[in-house]
Amino acid sequence: MPVKLGLRFPEGFVWGAATSAYQIEGAANVDGRGPSVWDTFCRTPGKVRNGETGDVAADHYHRWAEDLDMIKSLGIRSYRFSVSWSRVLPTGAGLVNTKGLDFYKRLVEGMLQRGITPMLTLYHWDTPQTLQDRGGWEERETAYRFADYAALIAQALGDSVPCWLTLNEPKTVVQNGYLHGNHAPGHQDPAAAYVVAHHQLLAHGLAVQAMRPYLPAEGRVGPALNLHPCYPADESPEALEQTHLYDGYENRLYLDPIFKASYPADTLADIARFSPMASYINDGDLKIISEPIDLLAVQYYTPIYVNAAGKTEQRHPRSEAFWQQIYPQGLYDILTRVKKDYGDLPLTITENGLPTPDLLGGDGTVDDPGRVAFFRDHFAAAHRSITDGVNLESFHIWSLMDNFEWQEGLGERWGLVYVDYATQRRIPKRSAAWYGEVIRANEV
Repeated sequence: MPVKLGLRFPEGFVWGAATSAYQIEGAANVDGRGPSVWDTFCRTPGKVRNGETGDVAADHYHRWAEDLDMIKSLGIRSYRFSVSWSRVLPTGAGLVNTKGLDFYKRLVEGMLQRGITPMLTLYHWDTPQTLQDRGGWEERETAYRFADYAALIAQALGDSVPCWLTLNEPKTVVQNGYLHGNHAPGHQDPAAAYVVAHHQLLAHGLAVQAMRPYLPAEGRVGPALNLHPCYPADESPEALEQTHLYDGYENRLYLDPIFKASYPADTLADIARFSPMASYINDGDLKIISEPIDLLAVQYYTPIYVNAAGKTEQRHPRSEAFWQQIYPQGLYDILTRVKKDYGDLPLTITENGLPTPDLLGGDGTVDDPGRVAFFRDHFAAAHRSITDGVNLESFHIWSLMDNFEWQEGLGERWGLVYVDYATQRRIPKRSAAWYGEVIRANEV
């Protein structure tokens, strides 16, 4: 085990773990669930490594009680999960699938019975395929259907769930789903991508408005944004200028409308070169998008270094994920930047982690020292941000268990808990035991 740093967190700081529906639930064709864009994407040849799907994944739909017992045994206090939109509304709107909704009622009740605090994400990329067939996030109407769905779930679970997240990483849908095409729905259409960005942000604001009547006064809601601190690769004026614009695409395009009711002018002007996004912004939209929120969920994985040509460069060791540079200082930098630029809102970290080459040993154990070192250093960065005045309330690591990792299929392992997909056996890794000690001591 690594040397303890002696960094004690504030009393009441909450330690958690996170998952998402499509990545762990499986049961793709069970109890009336409708298809999502990821069901379709996985069946498109060449899109997912080894042609794998989330049809079974970690089979959480059938093993949820066992998994909640595992969460409790690890000492984890808060569990961030997502609802599958198409499990509850098979076509994205209209008739409710009561079996799907009942699953989430049982899941939440099971958490409360075990003393685990639920944190519910409404959308983690799994757009119902029926809505996609009608244009998906390119259509304004989808934002309104999302608000209807948000109100439905809030009405069903508002008294039981204290913390709600509207959208998970809208930027990833824009960049991976519509620019690069390596996520569902698999488009490579820059013009459409930033129309999608606006409609997702509109959906966030509409959802906050729609949920409020069903949440108790203490119920809290906000978005989950993946934020990437952007640094110039050198000190040239060109690198500084390119870095500022890159930051616009990575961070300000999502933070500014939510907190300032405006899009960053430089980014909007650059987008206008190739996308009609601006023409989709109606009067009143930014007021809706900036509907007051109660907290911001921050997800941090990697820094970005930008050179004078506007290209990115590597400065730090990479994880098994080709896109991830390991730089704990970046977490401190983005948390303190959010406070400086957007105010002293409560923050929660809802994703932070890395994939490591975890192998099941002959003695039935899984050792993952790289994950332990990663979390130790990122927890230390989070602690330093608190010391310097950031209102950080909790830290949810990604991920609770190994799962279906999008275009990488089942190949990358991000979990505290090893999943043997052939048997669905769960085996807590070395990092899980270490994390349990951190939680019990509230100290790194």
